[in-house]
Amino acid sequence: MELTATKVQILFVALALGGLVTTVWLWPRLSGPSWRSIAARAGVLVAGQALLLLAVAVAINAYFGFFGSWGDLLGTNAADAPAIAAGTGAGEAGLVRVLGSRPVEVTKPKVGLPAGRLEQVTISGGRTGLSSSAYVYLPPQYFEKKYADRRFPVILGLTGYPGDAENLVTRLNLPTLTATSILTHEIGATVLVLMRPTVVPPRDTECMDVPGGPQVETYFTSDVPRAMAAAYRVGGGAANWGVLGGSTGGYCALKLTMRHPEAFSAAVSLSGYFHGLVDMTTGDLFGGNRRLQDENDLMWRLANLPAPPVSVLVTSSRQGESNYQATEKFLAAVKAPMRASSLILPSGGHNFATWNRELPQALPWLAQQLHAPAQASSRVTGAQQSRPVSRKPSRHPTRRPRPGHRPVEAAGRVR
Repeated sequence: MELTATKVQILFVALALGGLVTTVWLWPRLSGPSWRSIAARAGVLVAGQALLLLAVAVAINAYFGFFGSWGDLLGTNAADAPAIAAGTGAGEAGLVRVLGSRPVEVTKPKVGLPAGRLEQVTISGGRTGLSSSAYVYLPPQYFEKKYADRRFPVILGLTGYPGDAENLVTRLNLPTLTATSILTHEIGATVLVLMRPTVVPPRDTECMDVPGGPQVETYFTSDVPRAMAAAYRVGGGAANWGVLGGSTGGYCALKLTMRHPEAFSAAVSLSGYFHGLVDMTTGDLFGGNRRLQDENDLMWRLANLPAPPVSVLVTSSRQGESNYQATEKFLAAVKAPMRASSLILPSGGHNFATWNRELPQALPWLAQQLHAPAQASSRVTGAQQSRPVSRKPSRHPTRRPRPGHRPVEAAGRVR
């Protein structure tokens, strides 16, 4: 049973309540001046408080998605971290395994409209040997006969660290938001691949190819697109793929796109940072290679390398987010042909509530950067043509855009 499951939360709440009831029931029976009575009362209090703290910890973990399973928490998911495997040149068929499927429901523009399906899958890497769970959202057009000969553009969605891909479904409601945007003609039909960056839990690789370790960057930039193109009717070019992520996932979205414009053409970073972190969860990511560390620092890349021809959107809050100043510096450093947009809230924390305020604009922005692939062969098919969506002029004053920087409308103030 997953650590974030509702049944687990109920179990720990029941244990905490049971501890409280037991304490109340035993307290008068343990009264007395003897050291045994005093020790027993202390033990009952400590046990009751421990159960209460565990219940709170489980609830907080379920809310923020820190650890998705007991294996993540205890660091015993060795089965999810295979040794690096050399590519064999074999076909990509069979690398996506479907575990379940359910319809997506919407309330807008009308309850009951066909809104696509959500498949729970595992995606294995033909080059890296890595494997991770994911959710794949397929829009309603995917199942319509008139779209049977077209491919679909794809958005790769990433959680923070350690993350749980299910939070992208239940907490950020990305499939429902995407379906609603499609049905209201705000965006063209788009496929989602929802994952977490923690491919080798509990280690945080910061989405990079670790020297002598897991090749997570290659997994996301090569294995996942190739496996998806073999299993679904999706585009295979960078113009058809974008990345969206929050926190660590935001850093990954920017880095994967900036380092691999041949794989992704656009990215959205929700409260992301701009250089690879190194701490007890990451271990040694760079093997003492300073150049490799610099190349994973996005500010260093903007200052020292040619700008990639990609579009990015970064979000932050003037109050409540620690990355606001860093975001301003990043925007100032962007130069053509790279293009950067920003969505800055007046206030908001580093949490799902803030990201839910940003996504109604950030998701359509990303989808509108992507191109619907050309008509496919009879073997691979897909999406309707994605069309730019006209926006109403902003009613808020805007700052003159920097070169390569376009502001977008924020939920509060525009800049």
